[in-house]
Amino acid sequence: MNNKTKPYFVHPTAVIDDGAEIGAGAKLWHFVHVLAGTRVGAGSVLGQNVMAGPNVSIGDGCKIQNNVSLYTGVTLQDGVFCGPSCVFTNVLTPRAFVERKDEFSVTLVERGATIGANATIVCGVRIGQYAMIGAGAVVTHDVPDHALVIGNPARAVGWVSRRGDRLGDDLFCSRTGERYSKSSTGLKRIEDHV
Repeated sequence: MNNKTKPYFVHPTAVIDDGAEIGAGAKLWHFVHVLAGTRVGAGSVLGQNVMAGPNVSIGDGCKIQNNVSLYTGVTLQDGVFCGPSCVFTNVLTPRAFVERKDEFSVTLVERGATIGANATIVCGVRIGQYAMIGAGAVVTHDVPDHALVIGNPARAVGWVSRRGDRLGDDLFCSRTGERYSKSSTGLKRIEDHV
C-alpha cells in the first residue's frame, strides 16, 4: 500500500513495524520509527527522527517534535505536545550490563499537556491535564493539572489555562474568559451553566 492509498502520511524514510497501529490523518516524517504494539492516534504528527515503542500509546492530535524517543511505559493522551529533543526515561537505575526490562516504570502524560524542548521526564510520573513543562526542566515528581513547572528539579511556579496562557492569582484567563478553581488534582475549569 503506498501513501496515496493510506489514510495517513508516511515519509519514505520512516519505518512502521508489523503490529503498529497508525490513525487516520497521522503524519510520520523523516526517519520516524514506530515499533510493534505502538498506537499512533488520528491526526498526530511525529517529526523527524522520532522513535516510539514498543507498546507505546500516543493519543489523537498529538505533536511530537524532532528527536524524541518514547519508550515502553510511556502513554500520551490526546492533544499532547512534546517539544524538540525532550527525553523520557523508563528505568530509574539503568546499567548497561544489568537487564531491567521487568522494572520499566509507567509515565502518563495527560490530555493537552505540553513538554518543552530538551525537558527530561524521569519515569514513573504523571503529568496532569494541560500542564506545561518549561524548556530544559527535569521532572522527577507528579505535575498537577494546569501547573507550570520549570527548572532542575522542576518546581511549580504558577498555573496555565487550557490555551497555555499564564494565569494570575484570580485564576482567570483574559484571552478566553475562562475561570479556574483549585481541585485535588491541580486546577479545574469552572463551567458556566446558563
